Amino acid sequence: MSLRTKLLLLVTLSIAASVGAVAWLIEARTRKSFRQLDQERTTTLVSQFRREFEREGDDIIRAVSAITGSEAMQQMAFELSGGGDSAAHVNDAATYAAVQHLDFLDLLAPDGTIISSAHWPARFGYKQRWFLTDQPGSIPQHTFLRQVETLQGTFLGILAIRTVHARGVNFYVIGGRKLDSALLQSLATPSGMRILVYSPLEQGPAGFLSSTSEGFEGDKLMPLVQKALQQREEASATVPWDDSGREEVFHAVALPGFGDKPAAVLLVGNSLQQQKALEAHIAKVSLLIALCGVAFGLILSGVIAAHITHPVQQLAEAATQIGGGNWDVHVEPASNDEIGRLAQAFNQMTQELIAQKERLVQTERVAAWRELARRLAHELKNPLFPLQLTVENLLRAREAGQEQFEEIFRESTSTLLAEIANLKTIIGRFSDFSKMPAPQPQKVDLNEIVRSVAQLFQGQFSRDSARIETVLRLDAIPTIYADPVLLRRVVENLVLNAIDAMAKGGRLTFLTSATDKYAVFELLDTGTGLTPEECERLFTPYYTSKQHGTGLGLAIVQSVISDHQGKITVSSKKEEGTTFHIELPLYEETATKDLAAN
Repeated sequence: MSLRTKLLLLVTLSIAASVGAVAWLIEARTRKSFRQLDQERTTTLVSQFRREFEREGDDIIRAVSAITGSEAMQQMAFELSGGGDSAAHVNDAATYAAVQHLDFLDLLAPDGTIISSAHWPARFGYKQRWFLTDQPGSIPQHTFLRQVETLQGTFLGILAIRTVHARGVNFYVIGGRKLDSALLQSLATPSGMRILVYSPLEQGPAGFLSSTSEGFEGDKLMPLVQKALQQREEASATVPWDDSGREEVFHAVALPGFGDKPAAVLLVGNSLQQQKALEAHIAKVSLLIALCGVAFGLILSGVIAAHITHPVQQLAEAATQIGGGNWDVHVEPASNDEIGRLAQAFNQMTQELIAQKERLVQTERVAAWRELARRLAHELKNPLFPLQLTVENLLRAREAGQEQFEEIFRESTSTLLAEIANLKTIIGRFSDFSKMPAPQPQKVDLNEIVRSVAQLFQGQFSRDSARIETVLRLDAIPTIYADPVLLRRVVENLVLNAIDAMAKGGRLTFLTSATDKYAVFELLDTGTGLTPEECERLFTPYYTSKQHGTGLGLAIVQSVISDHQGKITVSSKKEEGTTFHIELPLYEETATKDLAAN
Protein backbone atom coordinates (compact mmCIF):
# COMPACT_ATOMS: atom_id res chain seq x y z
CA MET A 1 0.00 0.00 0.00
CA SER A 2 1.46 3.32 -1.09
CA LEU A 3 1.92 6.33 1.18
CA ARG A 4 -0.68 8.27 -0.79
CA THR A 5 -3.26 5.51 -0.29
CA LYS A 6 -2.50 5.38 3.42
CA LEU A 7 -2.97 9.16 3.73
CA LEU A 8 -6.26 8.97 1.82
CA LEU A 9 -7.54 6.19 4.05
CA LEU A 10 -6.36 7.98 7.22
CA VAL A 11 -8.07 11.27 6.38
CA THR A 12 -11.23 9.55 5.12
CA LEU A 13 -11.55 7.35 8.19
CA SER A 14 -10.85 10.30 10.49
CA ILE A 15 -13.63 12.37 8.90
CA ALA A 16 -16.07 9.44 8.86
CA ALA A 17 -15.28 8.63 12.49
CA SER A 18 -15.68 12.27 13.54
CA VAL A 19 -19.04 12.61 11.76
CA GLY A 20 -20.18 9.28 13.20
CA ALA A 21 -19.19 10.32 16.70
CA VAL A 22 -20.99 13.66 16.38
CA ALA A 23 -24.09 11.93 14.98
CA TRP A 24 -24.04 9.43 17.82
CA LEU A 25 -23.72 12.22 20.38
CA ILE A 26 -26.57 14.19 18.80
CA GLU A 27 -28.77 11.09 18.69
CA ALA A 28 -27.93 10.24 22.30
CA ARG A 29 -28.66 13.79 23.46
CA THR A 30 -31.86 13.81 21.42
CA ARG A 31 -33.00 10.54 22.99
CA LYS A 32 -32.15 11.89 26.43
CA SER A 33 -34.04 15.11 25.72
CA PHE A 34 -37.07 13.16 24.56
CA ARG A 35 -36.97 11.08 27.72
CA GLN A 36 -36.78 14.21 29.86
CA LEU A 37 -39.61 15.79 27.88
CA ASP A 38 -41.63 12.59 28.15
CA GLN A 39 -41.10 12.51 31.90
CA GLU A 40 -42.02 16.17 32.28
CA ARG A 41 -45.17 15.82 30.16
CA THR A 42 -46.14 12.64 31.99
CA THR A 43 -45.67 14.33 35.35
CA THR A 44 -47.73 17.29 34.13
CA LEU A 45 -50.54 15.04 32.88
CA VAL A 46 -50.60 12.99 36.09
CA SER A 47 -50.69 16.20 38.13
CA GLN A 48 -53.47 17.54 35.94
CA PHE A 49 -55.42 14.30 36.32
CA ARG A 50 -54.98 14.41 40.08
CA ARG A 51 -56.21 18.01 40.19
CA GLU A 52 -59.22 17.13 38.09
CA PHE A 53 -59.78 14.05 40.23
CA GLU A 54 -59.52 16.10 43.42
CA ARG A 55 -61.77 18.84 42.02
CA GLU A 56 -64.36 16.26 41.01
CA GLY A 57 -63.91 14.57 44.38
CA ASP A 58 -64.40 17.82 46.27
CA ASP A 59 -67.57 18.46 44.32
CA ILE A 60 -68.81 14.94 45.10
CA ILE A 61 -67.93 15.34 48.81
CA ARG A 62 -69.87 18.62 48.94
CA ALA A 63 -72.82 16.96 47.27
CA VAL A 64 -72.77 13.92 49.59
CA SER A 65 -72.22 16.17 52.62
CA ALA A 66 -75.18 18.30 51.57
CA ILE A 67 -77.39 15.21 51.39
CA THR A 68 -76.07 13.99 54.75
CA GLY A 69 -76.72 17.31 56.44
CA SER A 70 -80.15 17.84 54.93
CA GLU A 71 -83.14 17.95 57.28
CA ALA A 72 -84.92 15.23 55.33
CA MET A 73 -81.96 12.87 55.66
CA GLN A 74 -81.69 13.59 59.35
CA GLN A 75 -85.43 12.94 59.76
CA MET A 76 -85.21 9.65 57.86
CA ALA A 77 -82.30 8.43 60.02
CA PHE A 78 -84.18 9.39 63.16
CA GLU A 79 -87.32 7.53 62.06
CA LEU A 80 -85.49 4.40 60.94
CA SER A 81 -83.39 4.30 64.11
CA GLY A 82 -86.61 4.27 66.07
CA GLY A 83 -87.94 1.26 64.16
CA GLY A 84 -89.67 3.06 61.31
CA ASP A 85 -90.53 1.39 57.98
CA SER A 86 -87.77 1.82 55.40
CA ALA A 87 -90.15 1.09 52.51
CA ALA A 88 -91.36 4.66 52.70
CA HIS A 89 -87.89 5.87 51.70
CA VAL A 90 -87.18 3.61 48.67
CA ASN A 91 -87.26 6.50 46.20
CA ASP A 92 -85.42 9.06 48.35
CA ALA A 93 -81.98 8.27 46.85
CA ALA A 94 -83.14 9.04 43.31
CA THR A 95 -84.50 12.39 44.44
CA TYR A 96 -81.30 13.34 46.28
CA ALA A 97 -79.08 12.22 43.33
CA ALA A 98 -81.06 14.29 40.87
CA VAL A 99 -80.80 17.38 42.99
CA GLN A 100 -76.99 17.00 43.54
CA HIS A 101 -76.27 15.73 39.99
CA LEU A 102 -74.81 12.41 41.21
CA ASP A 103 -74.66 9.30 39.07
CA PHE A 104 -74.59 6.94 42.04
CA LEU A 105 -76.21 7.20 45.43
CA ASP A 106 -76.89 4.54 48.07
CA LEU A 107 -78.49 5.08 51.47
CA LEU A 108 -77.33 2.33 53.84
CA ALA A 109 -78.60 1.16 57.19
CA PRO A 110 -76.10 0.62 60.03
CA ASP A 111 -75.78 -3.06 59.03
CA GLY A 112 -75.04 -2.23 55.41
CA THR A 113 -78.56 -2.92 54.09
CA ILE A 114 -79.53 -0.73 51.16
CA ILE A 115 -82.40 1.51 52.15
CA SER A 116 -82.56 3.28 48.81
CA SER A 117 -80.45 3.22 45.60
CA ALA A 118 -80.62 5.85 42.88
CA HIS A 119 -78.73 3.85 40.23
CA TRP A 120 -80.34 0.45 40.99
CA PRO A 121 -83.62 0.79 42.89
CA ALA A 122 -84.26 -2.96 42.83
CA ARG A 123 -81.34 -3.46 45.20
CA PHE A 124 -83.56 -2.23 48.06
CA GLY A 125 -83.14 -4.53 51.04
CA TYR A 126 -79.88 -6.14 49.85
CA LYS A 127 -76.56 -5.92 51.67
CA GLN A 128 -73.78 -3.80 50.17
CA ARG A 129 -71.12 -6.52 50.24
CA TRP A 130 -68.00 -4.50 49.45
CA PHE A 131 -68.87 -1.96 52.10
CA LEU A 132 -69.01 -4.70 54.67
CA THR A 133 -66.00 -6.75 53.56
CA ASP A 134 -63.53 -4.08 52.44
CA GLN A 135 -64.30 -1.48 55.05
CA PRO A 136 -61.15 -0.15 56.73
CA GLY A 137 -60.84 0.71 60.41
CA SER A 138 -62.47 4.12 59.86
CA ILE A 139 -64.68 5.63 57.19
CA PRO A 140 -62.42 7.42 54.62
CA GLN A 141 -62.98 11.15 54.41
CA HIS A 142 -61.58 11.46 50.89
CA THR A 143 -62.98 10.19 47.63
CA PHE A 144 -61.97 6.86 46.20
CA LEU A 145 -62.50 4.77 43.06
CA ARG A 146 -64.80 1.79 42.95
CA GLN A 147 -66.60 -0.35 40.40
CA VAL A 148 -70.34 0.33 40.68
CA GLU A 149 -72.95 -2.08 39.37
CA THR A 150 -76.01 -0.53 37.71
CA LEU A 151 -78.87 -1.70 35.56
CA GLN A 152 -76.92 -0.54 32.50
CA GLY A 153 -73.71 -2.33 33.53
CA THR A 154 -70.66 -1.80 35.68
CA PHE A 155 -68.98 1.60 35.75
CA LEU A 156 -65.93 3.01 37.46
CA GLY A 157 -67.07 5.66 39.87
CA ILE A 158 -65.57 8.35 42.05
CA LEU A 159 -67.27 7.83 45.39
CA ALA A 160 -67.47 9.49 48.78
CA ILE A 161 -68.96 8.21 52.08
CA ARG A 162 -70.48 10.23 54.83
CA THR A 163 -72.30 9.15 58.03
CA VAL A 164 -75.57 10.26 59.63
CA HIS A 165 -75.79 9.85 63.43
CA ALA A 166 -79.15 9.09 64.97
CA ARG A 167 -79.87 7.66 68.40
CA GLY A 168 -76.36 6.22 68.76
CA VAL A 169 -76.20 4.44 65.39
CA ASN A 170 -74.73 5.44 62.03
CA PHE A 171 -76.47 5.48 58.72
CA TYR A 172 -74.35 5.86 55.57
CA VAL A 173 -74.62 7.89 52.40
CA ILE A 174 -72.47 6.68 49.47
CA GLY A 175 -72.58 8.87 46.40
CA GLY A 176 -70.48 9.62 43.39
CA ARG A 177 -70.14 10.15 39.67
CA LYS A 178 -68.78 8.12 36.75
CA LEU A 179 -65.12 8.29 35.80
CA ASP A 180 -65.49 8.07 32.03
CA SER A 181 -63.68 9.10 28.87
CA ALA A 182 -65.18 12.57 29.07
CA LEU A 183 -63.06 13.40 32.09
CA LEU A 184 -59.94 12.08 30.36
CA GLN A 185 -60.72 13.96 27.16
CA SER A 186 -61.13 17.18 29.11
CA LEU A 187 -57.44 17.09 30.03
CA ALA A 188 -54.98 19.08 27.93
CA THR A 189 -53.22 16.13 26.36
CA PRO A 190 -50.23 17.04 24.12
CA SER A 191 -50.00 15.62 20.61
CA GLY A 192 -48.66 12.09 20.56
CA MET A 193 -49.81 11.36 24.12
CA ARG A 194 -52.90 9.72 25.57
CA ILE A 195 -54.32 8.76 28.96
CA LEU A 196 -55.79 5.37 29.81
CA VAL A 197 -57.46 4.19 32.99
CA TYR A 198 -57.58 0.49 33.72
CA SER A 199 -59.97 -0.94 36.32
CA PRO A 200 -60.26 -4.67 37.09
CA LEU A 201 -63.84 -5.90 37.33
CA GLU A 202 -64.99 -8.24 40.06
CA GLN A 203 -66.85 -10.20 37.41
CA GLY A 204 -66.06 -10.31 33.68
CA PRO A 205 -63.17 -8.85 31.71
CA ALA A 206 -61.20 -5.80 32.72
CA GLY A 207 -61.93 -2.49 31.10
CA PHE A 208 -59.91 0.44 29.75
CA LEU A 209 -60.96 4.06 29.47
CA SER A 210 -59.09 6.13 26.88
CA SER A 211 -58.73 9.81 26.14
CA THR A 212 -58.58 9.02 22.40
CA SER A 213 -60.51 6.84 19.98
CA GLU A 214 -57.33 5.11 18.82
CA GLY A 215 -57.49 1.35 19.30
CA PHE A 216 -54.89 -0.73 21.12
CA GLU A 217 -54.26 -4.25 22.39
CA GLY A 218 -54.91 -4.27 26.11
CA ASP A 219 -53.07 -7.56 26.63
CA LYS A 220 -49.73 -5.86 25.88
CA LEU A 221 -50.33 -3.39 28.71
CA MET A 222 -51.24 -5.98 31.34
CA PRO A 223 -47.64 -6.72 32.54
CA LEU A 224 -47.15 -3.02 33.28
CA VAL A 225 -50.58 -2.78 34.91
CA GLN A 226 -49.92 -5.77 37.15
CA LYS A 227 -46.58 -4.34 38.14
CA ALA A 228 -48.16 -1.02 39.15
CA LEU A 229 -50.93 -2.82 41.11
CA GLN A 230 -48.48 -5.03 42.96
CA GLN A 231 -45.81 -2.43 43.72
CA ARG A 232 -48.31 0.44 44.23
CA GLU A 233 -45.85 2.89 42.80
CA GLU A 234 -45.13 4.42 39.41
CA ALA A 235 -43.78 2.02 36.76
CA SER A 236 -42.85 2.52 33.11
CA ALA A 237 -42.23 0.35 30.06
CA THR A 238 -41.90 0.61 26.29
CA VAL A 239 -44.69 -1.26 24.51
CA PRO A 240 -44.14 -2.39 20.87
CA TRP A 241 -47.52 -2.49 19.10
CA ASP A 242 -46.58 -4.21 15.83
CA ASP A 243 -43.68 -5.35 13.65
CA SER A 244 -43.46 -2.01 11.85
CA GLY A 245 -41.56 -0.48 14.78
CA ARG A 246 -44.48 1.50 16.26
CA GLU A 247 -43.72 1.86 19.97
CA GLU A 248 -45.13 3.78 22.89
CA VAL A 249 -43.72 4.54 26.34
CA PHE A 250 -46.28 4.09 29.13
CA HIS A 251 -46.08 5.32 32.71
CA ALA A 252 -48.45 3.57 35.11
CA VAL A 253 -49.71 5.01 38.44
CA ALA A 254 -51.96 3.07 40.83
CA LEU A 255 -55.13 4.97 41.90
CA PRO A 256 -56.59 4.56 45.43
CA GLY A 257 -59.67 2.48 46.11
CA PHE A 258 -61.83 1.65 49.11
CA GLY A 259 -59.46 0.25 51.70
CA ASP A 260 -55.82 -0.51 50.97
CA LYS A 261 -56.37 -2.19 47.62
CA PRO A 262 -55.86 0.00 44.46
CA ALA A 263 -59.02 0.22 42.39
CA ALA A 264 -57.54 1.36 39.06
CA VAL A 265 -54.34 2.23 37.21
CA LEU A 266 -53.70 5.47 35.39
CA LEU A 267 -51.61 4.95 32.23
CA VAL A 268 -49.98 7.85 30.39
CA GLY A 269 -48.73 6.90 26.93
CA ASN A 270 -46.22 8.80 24.85
CA SER A 271 -45.68 7.72 21.23
CA LEU A 272 -42.09 7.28 20.07
CA GLN A 273 -42.94 8.05 16.45
CA GLN A 274 -41.72 11.63 16.69
CA GLN A 275 -38.51 10.51 18.39
CA LYS A 276 -37.92 7.76 15.83
CA ALA A 277 -38.69 10.11 12.95
CA LEU A 278 -36.25 12.66 14.35
CA GLU A 279 -33.61 10.00 14.91
CA ALA A 280 -34.12 8.73 11.34
CA HIS A 281 -33.82 12.31 10.09
CA ILE A 282 -30.64 12.79 12.12
CA ALA A 283 -29.28 9.52 10.71
CA LYS A 284 -30.04 10.63 7.13
CA VAL A 285 -28.54 14.07 7.69
CA SER A 286 -25.50 12.48 9.37
CA LEU A 287 -25.09 10.07 6.48
CA LEU A 288 -25.34 12.94 4.01
CA ILE A 289 -22.82 14.98 6.01
CA ALA A 290 -20.57 11.93 6.27
CA LEU A 291 -20.70 11.36 2.51
CA CYS A 292 -20.02 15.02 1.84
CA GLY A 293 -17.27 14.97 4.46
CA VAL A 294 -15.72 11.85 2.98
CA ALA A 295 -15.87 13.33 -0.51
CA PHE A 296 -14.33 16.56 0.74
CA GLY A 297 -11.80 14.52 2.72
CA LEU A 298 -10.87 12.52 -0.37
CA ILE A 299 -10.31 15.69 -2.36
CA LEU A 300 -8.44 17.39 0.47
CA SER A 301 -6.40 14.32 1.33
CA GLY A 302 -5.67 13.80 -2.36
CA VAL A 303 -4.28 17.32 -2.61
CA ILE A 304 -2.33 16.93 0.64
CA ALA A 305 -1.13 13.46 -0.30
CA ALA A 306 -0.01 14.68 -3.73
CA HIS A 307 1.81 17.59 -2.11
CA ILE A 308 3.53 15.29 0.37
CA THR A 309 4.02 12.08 -1.61
CA HIS A 310 5.04 13.52 -4.97
CA PRO A 311 8.45 14.70 -3.70
CA VAL A 312 8.85 11.42 -1.79
CA GLN A 313 7.95 9.49 -4.94
CA GLN A 314 10.53 11.49 -6.88
CA LEU A 315 13.13 10.61 -4.26
CA ALA A 316 12.15 6.93 -4.44
CA GLU A 317 12.38 6.92 -8.25
CA ALA A 318 15.72 8.69 -8.08
CA ALA A 319 17.02 6.15 -5.57
CA THR A 320 15.84 3.35 -7.89
CA GLN A 321 17.68 4.91 -10.82
CA ILE A 322 20.83 5.20 -8.75
CA GLY A 323 20.45 1.56 -7.79
CA GLY A 324 20.16 0.76 -11.51
CA GLY A 325 23.44 2.53 -12.25
CA ASN A 326 22.25 5.98 -13.33
CA TRP A 327 24.40 8.28 -11.19
CA ASP A 328 23.38 11.51 -12.95
CA VAL A 329 20.01 11.76 -11.18
CA HIS A 330 19.11 15.12 -9.66
CA VAL A 331 15.99 15.85 -7.59
CA GLU A 332 14.76 19.43 -7.69
CA PRO A 333 13.63 20.62 -4.19
CA ALA A 334 9.95 21.61 -4.40
CA SER A 335 9.79 23.46 -1.07
CA ASN A 336 11.82 24.70 1.86
CA ASP A 337 10.32 22.31 4.41
CA GLU A 338 11.61 18.94 5.58
CA ILE A 339 10.87 17.33 2.19
CA GLY A 340 12.85 20.02 0.41
CA ARG A 341 15.79 19.61 2.81
CA LEU A 342 15.57 15.86 2.24
CA ALA A 343 15.84 16.42 -1.53
CA GLN A 344 18.86 18.67 -0.99
CA ALA A 345 20.46 16.04 1.25
CA PHE A 346 19.71 13.41 -1.40
CA ASN A 347 21.40 15.46 -4.13
CA GLN A 348 24.40 16.05 -1.87
CA MET A 349 24.56 12.34 -1.09
CA THR A 350 24.43 11.55 -4.82
CA GLN A 351 27.33 13.90 -5.54
CA GLU A 352 29.33 12.35 -2.72
CA LEU A 353 28.56 8.86 -4.00
CA ILE A 354 29.69 9.84 -7.50
CA ALA A 355 32.90 11.26 -6.10
CA GLN A 356 33.46 8.17 -3.95
CA LYS A 357 32.71 5.94 -6.93
CA GLU A 358 35.26 7.75 -9.06
CA ARG A 359 37.85 7.48 -6.29
CA LEU A 360 37.01 3.82 -5.83
CA VAL A 361 37.27 3.18 -9.57
CA GLN A 362 40.65 4.88 -9.66
CA THR A 363 41.79 2.92 -6.61
CA GLU A 364 40.53 -0.37 -8.06
CA ARG A 365 42.09 0.42 -11.43
CA VAL A 366 45.49 1.10 -9.81
CA ALA A 367 45.13 -2.02 -7.67
CA ALA A 368 44.13 -4.07 -10.72
CA TRP A 369 47.13 -2.88 -12.71
CA ARG A 370 49.41 -3.57 -9.77
CA GLU A 371 47.94 -7.05 -9.36
CA LEU A 372 48.19 -7.62 -13.12
CA ALA A 373 51.81 -6.50 -13.15
CA ARG A 374 52.56 -8.72 -10.13
CA ARG A 375 50.85 -11.77 -11.65
CA LEU A 376 52.44 -11.14 -15.04
CA ALA A 377 55.87 -10.75 -13.51
CA HIS A 378 55.32 -13.94 -11.50
CA GLU A 379 54.16 -15.91 -14.53
CA LEU A 380 57.00 -14.62 -16.72
CA LYS A 381 59.69 -15.45 -14.18
CA ASN A 382 59.01 -19.18 -14.46
CA PRO A 383 59.91 -19.56 -18.17
CA LEU A 384 62.62 -16.84 -18.12
CA PHE A 385 64.79 -18.75 -15.65
CA PRO A 386 65.03 -21.86 -17.92
CA LEU A 387 65.74 -19.53 -20.85
CA GLN A 388 68.62 -17.92 -18.98
CA LEU A 389 70.08 -21.29 -18.00
CA THR A 390 69.80 -22.55 -21.58
CA VAL A 391 71.64 -19.52 -23.00
CA GLU A 392 74.40 -19.88 -20.38
CA ASN A 393 74.76 -23.59 -21.26
CA LEU A 394 75.10 -22.66 -24.91
CA LEU A 395 77.85 -20.16 -24.13
CA ARG A 396 79.75 -22.68 -22.03
CA ALA A 397 79.36 -25.32 -24.72
CA ARG A 398 80.63 -22.94 -27.37
CA GLU A 399 83.76 -22.33 -25.37
CA ALA A 400 84.19 -26.08 -24.67
CA GLY A 401 84.45 -27.13 -28.31
CA GLN A 402 82.69 -28.17 -31.43
CA GLU A 403 81.82 -31.73 -30.47
CA GLN A 404 79.79 -30.93 -27.33
CA PHE A 405 78.21 -27.81 -28.82
CA GLU A 406 76.10 -29.59 -31.45
CA GLU A 407 74.43 -31.91 -28.94
CA ILE A 408 73.84 -29.14 -26.37
CA PHE A 409 72.58 -26.82 -29.11
CA ARG A 410 69.84 -29.21 -30.15
CA GLU A 411 68.69 -29.75 -26.57
CA SER A 412 68.85 -26.04 -25.77
CA THR A 413 66.88 -24.97 -28.85
CA SER A 414 64.12 -27.43 -27.94
CA THR A 415 64.01 -26.00 -24.46
CA LEU A 416 63.98 -22.46 -25.81
CA LEU A 417 61.11 -23.18 -28.17
CA ALA A 418 59.05 -24.85 -25.40
CA GLU A 419 59.53 -21.99 -23.00
CA ILE A 420 58.77 -19.40 -25.70
CA ALA A 421 55.52 -21.26 -26.43
CA ASN A 422 54.74 -21.18 -22.71
CA LEU A 423 55.32 -17.41 -22.73
CA LYS A 424 52.92 -17.03 -25.65
CA THR A 425 50.28 -19.02 -23.82
CA ILE A 426 50.63 -16.89 -20.69
CA ILE A 427 50.51 -13.66 -22.67
CA GLY A 428 47.49 -14.92 -24.65
CA ARG A 429 45.53 -15.71 -21.50
CA PHE A 430 46.20 -12.30 -20.03
CA SER A 431 45.26 -10.75 -23.35
CA ASP A 432 41.94 -12.65 -23.44
CA PHE A 433 41.01 -11.51 -19.97
CA SER A 434 41.94 -7.89 -20.63
CA LYS A 435 39.84 -7.64 -23.79
CA MET A 436 36.81 -9.90 -23.48
CA PRO A 437 34.80 -9.71 -26.73
CA ALA A 438 31.33 -8.17 -26.57
CA PRO A 439 28.52 -10.77 -26.75
CA GLN A 440 26.86 -11.33 -30.13
CA PRO A 441 23.46 -12.56 -28.83
CA GLN A 442 20.97 -14.63 -30.74
CA LYS A 443 18.31 -17.23 -30.00
CA VAL A 444 20.15 -20.22 -28.53
CA ASP A 445 19.13 -23.72 -27.46
CA LEU A 446 20.92 -24.24 -24.13
CA ASN A 447 20.36 -28.03 -24.20
CA GLU A 448 22.08 -28.26 -27.59
CA ILE A 449 25.17 -26.44 -26.29
CA VAL A 450 25.35 -28.73 -23.25
CA ARG A 451 25.04 -31.87 -25.40
CA SER A 452 27.78 -30.71 -27.82
CA VAL A 453 30.21 -29.91 -24.96
CA ALA A 454 29.51 -33.27 -23.29
CA GLN A 455 30.16 -35.01 -26.62
CA LEU A 456 33.39 -33.01 -27.15
CA PHE A 457 34.90 -34.28 -23.88
CA GLN A 458 33.89 -37.91 -24.27
CA GLY A 459 37.51 -38.84 -25.00
CA GLN A 460 38.70 -37.39 -21.69
CA PHE A 461 35.74 -38.86 -19.83
CA SER A 462 36.65 -42.35 -21.07
CA ARG A 463 40.25 -42.44 -19.86
CA ASP A 464 41.14 -45.83 -18.38
CA SER A 465 43.04 -44.41 -15.43
CA ALA A 466 40.35 -41.88 -14.39
CA ARG A 467 37.05 -42.80 -15.97
CA ILE A 468 34.27 -40.21 -15.54
CA GLU A 469 30.61 -41.21 -15.80
CA THR A 470 28.39 -38.54 -17.38
CA VAL A 471 24.69 -38.09 -16.68
CA LEU A 472 22.51 -35.73 -18.77
CA ARG A 473 19.19 -34.63 -17.25
CA LEU A 474 17.99 -32.00 -19.68
CA ASP A 475 14.41 -30.70 -19.40
CA ALA A 476 12.54 -29.13 -22.26
CA ILE A 477 13.23 -25.42 -21.79
CA PRO A 478 12.52 -22.31 -23.91
CA THR A 479 15.26 -20.70 -25.96
CA ILE A 480 17.51 -18.05 -24.46
CA TYR A 481 19.11 -14.94 -25.95
CA ALA A 482 22.88 -15.37 -25.72
CA ASP A 483 26.19 -15.56 -27.57
CA PRO A 484 26.58 -19.27 -28.40
CA VAL A 485 30.38 -19.05 -28.68
CA LEU A 486 30.88 -17.39 -25.30
CA LEU A 487 28.27 -19.62 -23.66
CA ARG A 488 29.97 -22.72 -25.04
CA ARG A 489 33.27 -21.44 -23.67
CA VAL A 490 31.64 -21.07 -20.22
CA VAL A 491 30.42 -24.68 -20.21
CA GLU A 492 33.79 -25.96 -21.49
CA ASN A 493 35.66 -24.06 -18.77
CA LEU A 494 33.38 -25.49 -16.06
CA VAL A 495 33.81 -29.03 -17.47
CA LEU A 496 37.61 -28.64 -17.49
CA ASN A 497 37.53 -27.56 -13.85
CA ALA A 498 35.36 -30.56 -13.00
CA ILE A 499 37.78 -32.93 -14.79
CA ASP A 500 40.69 -31.47 -12.84
CA ALA A 501 38.73 -31.95 -9.59
CA MET A 502 38.06 -35.64 -10.42
CA ALA A 503 41.62 -36.81 -11.09
CA LYS A 504 40.68 -40.31 -9.90
CA GLY A 505 37.38 -40.44 -11.79
CA GLY A 506 33.80 -39.89 -10.67
CA ARG A 507 30.39 -38.82 -11.94
CA LEU A 508 29.62 -35.59 -13.78
CA THR A 509 25.93 -34.57 -14.02
CA PHE A 510 24.53 -32.02 -16.48
CA LEU A 511 21.15 -30.54 -15.46
CA THR A 512 18.90 -28.01 -17.20
CA SER A 513 15.52 -26.65 -16.12
CA ALA A 514 13.43 -23.48 -16.39
CA THR A 515 11.59 -21.07 -14.10
CA ASP A 516 9.21 -18.25 -15.02
CA LYS A 517 12.01 -15.95 -16.18
CA TYR A 518 15.23 -17.95 -16.26
CA ALA A 519 16.81 -21.00 -17.85
CA VAL A 520 18.90 -22.90 -15.30
CA PHE A 521 22.05 -24.91 -15.95
CA GLU A 522 23.76 -26.92 -13.20
CA LEU A 523 26.98 -28.93 -13.35
CA LEU A 524 27.56 -31.38 -10.48
CA ASP A 525 30.82 -33.25 -9.95
CA THR A 526 31.93 -35.73 -7.30
CA GLY A 527 35.45 -34.41 -7.04
CA THR A 528 37.57 -33.24 -4.12
CA GLY A 529 35.29 -30.28 -3.39
CA LEU A 530 36.10 -26.85 -1.97
CA THR A 531 36.13 -25.22 1.43
CA PRO A 532 33.72 -22.30 2.15
CA GLU A 533 36.67 -19.88 1.97
CA GLU A 534 37.64 -21.22 -1.46
CA CYS A 535 34.04 -20.89 -2.68
CA GLU A 536 33.99 -17.22 -1.67
CA ARG A 537 37.21 -16.43 -3.60
CA LEU A 538 36.62 -18.77 -6.55
CA PHE A 539 35.58 -16.06 -9.03
CA THR A 540 38.28 -13.59 -7.93
CA PRO A 541 40.72 -12.86 -10.78
CA TYR A 542 44.15 -14.49 -10.42
CA TYR A 543 42.96 -16.74 -7.60
CA THR A 544 43.60 -20.44 -8.30
CA SER A 545 44.06 -23.65 -6.37
CA LYS A 546 45.85 -25.34 -9.28
CA GLN A 547 49.58 -25.62 -9.45
CA HIS A 548 49.88 -24.26 -13.02
CA GLY A 549 46.64 -22.17 -13.25
CA THR A 550 46.39 -18.47 -13.90
CA GLY A 551 43.19 -17.92 -11.86
CA LEU A 552 41.45 -16.28 -14.83
CA GLY A 553 39.22 -19.09 -16.10
CA LEU A 554 36.33 -18.72 -13.62
CA ALA A 555 36.72 -14.94 -13.60
CA ILE A 556 36.14 -15.05 -17.38
CA VAL A 557 33.11 -17.33 -16.81
CA GLN A 558 31.59 -14.91 -14.33
CA SER A 559 32.24 -11.98 -16.68
CA VAL A 560 30.46 -13.74 -19.56
CA ILE A 561 27.43 -14.65 -17.41
CA SER A 562 27.24 -11.09 -16.09
CA ASP A 563 27.32 -9.72 -19.65
CA HIS A 564 24.29 -11.92 -20.39
CA GLN A 565 22.27 -10.45 -17.43
CA GLY A 566 22.57 -13.77 -15.62
CA LYS A 567 24.16 -14.98 -12.40
CA ILE A 568 26.41 -17.85 -11.34
CA THR A 569 26.86 -19.38 -7.89
CA VAL A 570 28.82 -22.29 -6.49
CA SER A 571 28.16 -24.66 -3.60
CA SER A 572 30.60 -27.33 -2.47
CA LYS A 573 31.59 -29.62 0.37
CA LYS A 574 35.08 -30.93 0.91
CA GLU A 575 35.52 -34.52 -0.44
CA GLU A 576 31.88 -34.59 -1.61
CA GLY A 577 31.84 -32.57 -4.81
CA THR A 578 30.99 -29.17 -6.27
CA THR A 579 27.89 -27.74 -7.97
CA PHE A 580 27.91 -24.74 -10.31
CA HIS A 581 24.50 -23.07 -10.71
CA ILE A 582 23.86 -20.68 -13.64
CA GLU A 583 20.67 -18.71 -14.39
CA LEU A 584 20.20 -17.03 -17.79
CA PRO A 585 17.20 -14.92 -18.86
CA LEU A 586 14.71 -16.54 -21.25
CA TYR A 587 14.18 -15.08 -24.69
CA GLU A 588 11.93 -12.00 -24.26
CA GLU A 589 11.66 -8.64 -25.93
CA THR A 590 12.74 -6.80 -22.79
CA ALA A 591 15.66 -9.15 -22.20
CA THR A 592 16.67 -8.74 -25.86
CA LYS A 593 16.70 -4.96 -25.58
CA ASP A 594 18.64 -4.97 -22.29
CA LEU A 595 21.27 -7.38 -23.58
CA ALA A 596 21.60 -5.52 -26.87
CA ALA A 597 22.05 -2.25 -24.97
CA ASN A 598 24.89 -3.75 -22.94
